[in-house]
Amino acid sequence: MADLFTDLTTLLGPDRVSAAPDVLATHSIDKWHASAPPEVVVLARHRDDVVKTLRHAHEHGIPVTTRGAGVGYVGGAVPVRGGIVLSVRGMDRIVEINPADGVAVVEPGVILDDLQQAVREKGWYYPPDPASLKECSIGGNIAANAGGPRCLKYGVTRHYVLGLEVVLANGEVLVTGGRCHKNKTGFDLIGTFVGSEGLLGVVTQATLRLIPHPEARAMLTATFATFADAASAVQAILNSRWQPSALEITDGFTLQAARNYLGAEALPDGNAHLIVEIDGRAESVAGELAALRRFLTSLGTLSVEEAPDETACEAIWQLRRDFSYSLRATGLIKLNEDIVVPRSKLVELVTFARQLQEETGIDVACFGHAGDGNIHTNLMVPDYHDDPAARERADAALDRLFHWVLSVGGAITGEHGIGLAKKRWYPDAVSPVGQEVHRALKRALDPKGILNPGKFV
Repeated sequence: MADLFTDLTTLLGPDRVSAAPDVLATHSIDKWHASAPPEVVVLARHRDDVVKTLRHAHEHGIPVTTRGAGVGYVGGAVPVRGGIVLSVRGMDRIVEINPADGVAVVEPGVILDDLQQAVREKGWYYPPDPASLKECSIGGNIAANAGGPRCLKYGVTRHYVLGLEVVLANGEVLVTGGRCHKNKTGFDLIGTFVGSEGLLGVVTQATLRLIPHPEARAMLTATFATFADAASAVQAILNSRWQPSALEITDGFTLQAARNYLGAEALPDGNAHLIVEIDGRAESVAGELAALRRFLTSLGTLSVEEAPDETACEAIWQLRRDFSYSLRATGLIKLNEDIVVPRSKLVELVTFARQLQEETGIDVACFGHAGDGNIHTNLMVPDYHDDPAARERADAALDRLFHWVLSVGGAITGEHGIGLAKKRWYPDAVSPVGQEVHRALKRALDPKGILNPGKFV
């Protein structure tokens, strides 16, 4: 370690390299339970820091794990092979916001909420909105192809990346795409890197597509007697040609946890909860809100409440974000799985989850993005970290969940990625030919296998 620390300090300067125990500890984990310390941490501030680090690592065969804000849920930034953690969190400049071109140019360490606020001040909009928006970084969003509730109308991170500057494993700099909103020149190299989980290169700058910010938004919340009723309402809304910007569903277990955590008055009675957000011009939103309320009421709701303005909408989104904290407050370990099923399978998913709960004794909480079938299915496990038997039982339940999801045409991850947490199920989710294509890309771009080693490829 001393030689690596000395070499990198000589190469980058003492303010860019650390082997302090607290720094190593911070950079050995993300939000998942795995932990592995690096030998050193490089605190990059500029592209040249990344270039020099990767050239040195490539020459000497040293593992490099790139890290942004470290708020991933699958162990994707855990340096399981030691070596270097390359932190790009300090590369946090918003280089440009250009409404005339409809673009923002940013470094990877920019926090998503900071970008959204800066863009909003100019009347423009960057829609991707994972729940961790106040702490996650743009680089991490790109690595995981992050989504969020508004994917239903606006799409995921990939739909907003026009150009990338990427430092490859050998230190060469690739610039692909640019400022044009249409560009069909060669292969979709941007798509290769978006969602690549740090396995193919290090993003050092991104050119992102902006759209005009909707003039107004409003929301409705509705409670139902059963999850099946709420899921049927989701289909009815979409089949009736409504185009919500977000459509979120929550099950009874999660609602009860929220009532226990936030107070009984936080949510009205019911075993399922639906959030419907609409946006657009102010006059059209007002008309749609009234019509949508009438429509929801006709679907057998127990209650319907309106949020007609920005402040009221934000209060509902805060409630939605508090669902995760409510589940943590149960004292159980929350295994947060971001599985995806075809939208028509929502009721079957919750039926399966209830069956799994009955047969294993493990509580299962379901909530998430009903509009695109991305339901966070959380196994609530006591003593997961301390009791090997409890952990074995939970892992077996996860195995059943993932195989059921794949059997109905679903996906084992919609926005968190594979990382370490889902590595075991990657061969089940991707065909042998697909796996070989992944390996071929990895060999071509990272022939020595130094980037984020020990993960799924």
